[in-house]
Amino acid sequence: MKVLILGDASNPHIIKWANALYLSGIKIIIFSLRKGITSNFCEGIEIISFDSLQKITFLTNAAIPKILYLKAIPKIRTLIKEKKPDIVHAHYASSYGLLGAILNFHPLVISVWGGDVIDFPETSIIHRWIFKYSLMKADSVMTTSQFMAQLLVKYTKKTIEVTPFGIDLSVFKPGLKYPLLKEDYDVVIGSIKGLEWYYGTEYLIEAFELVITRLPQIKMKLVIVGGGALEQSLKEMIKGRNLDDKVLLTGKVEYTEIQKYHNLLDIFVAVSVYQESFGVAVIEASACCKPVIISRVGGMIEVVEENVTGFIVPPRNIDELADKIIKLVLDPELRIKMGRAGREKIEKDFNLKDSLIKMMSIYNGLIAKS
Repeated sequence: MKVLILGDASNPHIIKWANALYLSGIKIIIFSLRKGITSNFCEGIEIISFDSLQKITFLTNAAIPKILYLKAIPKIRTLIKEKKPDIVHAHYASSYGLLGAILNFHPLVISVWGGDVIDFPETSIIHRWIFKYSLMKADSVMTTSQFMAQLLVKYTKKTIEVTPFGIDLSVFKPGLKYPLLKEDYDVVIGSIKGLEWYYGTEYLIEAFELVITRLPQIKMKLVIVGGGALEQSLKEMIKGRNLDDKVLLTGKVEYTEIQKYHNLLDIFVAVSVYQESFGVAVIEASACCKPVIISRVGGMIEVVEENVTGFIVPPRNIDELADKIIKLVLDPELRIKMGRAGREKIEKDFNLKDSLIKMMSIYNGLIAKS
């Protein structure tokens, strides 16, 4: 089987899916509007990027840049003619999904990731039309959570296949703490998310400040892994609260290094303030046997069993977040218990191998029909 993936070759989820499918025996070709790092992919995966669009700033909710995607159509048509894929799989319905729809190639699979259904179709009538048109042309529509599937019902009558972002349990597993910090700490709390407004990182910093004020006898560190638009303002916030020696902002970290940071932490926190589609970092943390604290938003609540694998708090509730952190800080046995339960849940529900089996079953069914 040969699959042409339309997707951002720099995105860690595209890298993961492509490599996993390739290692399962599927020939993979990727067409990307941005350049990816070839070394992130298995050697046999072919990556084609559309260089003439490299300097364009892609705005998630902008309709005009979508018109520029049309410039890529002739190149993709030529690619299809030369490579003769059995399936085209477009990731992100409002961009690569639109390309796939215009190509009119079948079977076409479109994966809906998050902002493409949460924000994009609500922007204007034109955006809604683009989104519905893309889904209409798809032979199969996939998404990552039941939360997302429920949103999609408004835009299509097609069966929605839920294929979670499963993770490689041989990579994300409990291990020794890597010497990433200059000192030893009693408890390391952390988050591994982009530094964008919708991830609520400032609320974590405020809650952490409350925690260290209430528990001055315990040596703690807050490690925030990731880069983004709020990096500078968060640095200023940390400095203004005299937390420079207590909080570490690592900046952007390569995905291949992420599991090291998960195993550095004792407690993982992800307190988004907006509707998150899934929660990949949360299941990575659970797979590494870390207790997790999340906010009650979107599809994230599907990956945590409340009071068993972690705690769920209201978004923007600093006091309750601080209380839950303190509970875990003071109870090492609870941390271990929740961490083990989290690993068991991920093994059962979010194993990459299981997600691959379902995706390949869908592929085979589409090919048989065609």
